[in-house]
Amino acid sequence: MLRHLKSDGRTLTAGRRRYTLANFDRIQVIGAGKAASAMTRALERLLGRRVSGGWINVKDGHAGPLRRVQQQECGHPVPDERGVEGARRIAEIAANAGPRDLLIAVISGGASALTPAPSSMRLAEKQELTKTLLACGATIHEINTVRKHLSTFKGGQLARLAYPATMIALILSDVIGDDLDVIGSGPTVPDRSTVADARAVLDKYGIEQAVEFHETPKAGDAVFERVQNIIVGSNAQAIDAAYRQAKSLGYRTMVLSTRIEGETREAAGVHAAIAKEIVASGRPLKRPACVLSGGETTVTLRGDGKGGRNQEFVLAAAIALEGSDEVTVLSAGTDGTDGPTDAAGAIADGTTAGKARALGFEAAEFLARNDSYPYFERIDRLIKTGPTGTNVMDVRVMLVG
Repeated sequence: MLRHLKSDGRTLTAGRRRYTLANFDRIQVIGAGKAASAMTRALERLLGRRVSGGWINVKDGHAGPLRRVQQQECGHPVPDERGVEGARRIAEIAANAGPRDLLIAVISGGASALTPAPSSMRLAEKQELTKTLLACGATIHEINTVRKHLSTFKGGQLARLAYPATMIALILSDVIGDDLDVIGSGPTVPDRSTVADARAVLDKYGIEQAVEFHETPKAGDAVFERVQNIIVGSNAQAIDAAYRQAKSLGYRTMVLSTRIEGETREAAGVHAAIAKEIVASGRPLKRPACVLSGGETTVTLRGDGKGGRNQEFVLAAAIALEGSDEVTVLSAGTDGTDGPTDAAGAIADGTTAGKARALGFEAAEFLARNDSYPYFERIDRLIKTGPTGTNVMDVRVMLVG
């Protein structure tokens, strides 16, 4: 946050723009996301008493100490009534802002689910639709396309509520490609998706739930004239830091990609194949090697087990790597939570599947029912960090030799 914002008490510099603070009667902070509390804390530290108040929605367990801005813990990834109330309070602040108000919006991953503001359907219906989209393996781009056209808040509509106030949106990216209109469902940016796109998502997954969509503001709309959007962090930043650390530890290191997506099990198989190639031939790196990747995969639910995409990735990789004793793999969510669990992810090596089998735990059976959490819990291979205060998708690390 503080790399992108500076203040000398008279002027606020945000990115390449400068704002004279005397031009504003009020500065308020609004927004939502898993990292919203930590982001707001940075703003309070920078601006002090100039922050007159505000409201943010955060995921359960992700609240932190704030002095001037109120925060509401809410349900995630399935929205709840607390999110509805918090979204109403944020919208109220935005709608009551005038030309001499500065609104600083903090947006991070999770913001979309944390700000349910349904326009044409009851919360229970939206919860059911969210669960269905998650279970069928829809991508975050697809889920947010649907959400934007059901909301009075998302898809640029927060900017419409705030106009003619000045708004600076500070955005922590948790989506591949850092698409501003996808992160948190883009409440402060022009929406590139349409009602037709939202309907196409439901058709793709055979979802027959009756839904009434509405259109969102697009590029060129006057409501965006006083809005500045700044990406303050992304998955590439996390992977770059991991790269520097691995190099400093003596590993020959490469970044496979920061855009890994698709079915988790398939991605795990590709990563395992690369590790085995390094063992067999020294390609594409000689040992000791560190292969890094980022992004966000999806899980298609086939069973009723407990887990998350990172734990499932490591379980599938453990199966594929069995016998490759020189390989260790880690996958974890940078927010500290993976799926509906208290783990960030898991770690395994080429001996994990065999050792667990000797204890009576067959990895393939747990994978078949999407039950990765109990598997790794029983063999003490879960990674538990607690909420980290950030959210820039996932980090995967493979060490060879």
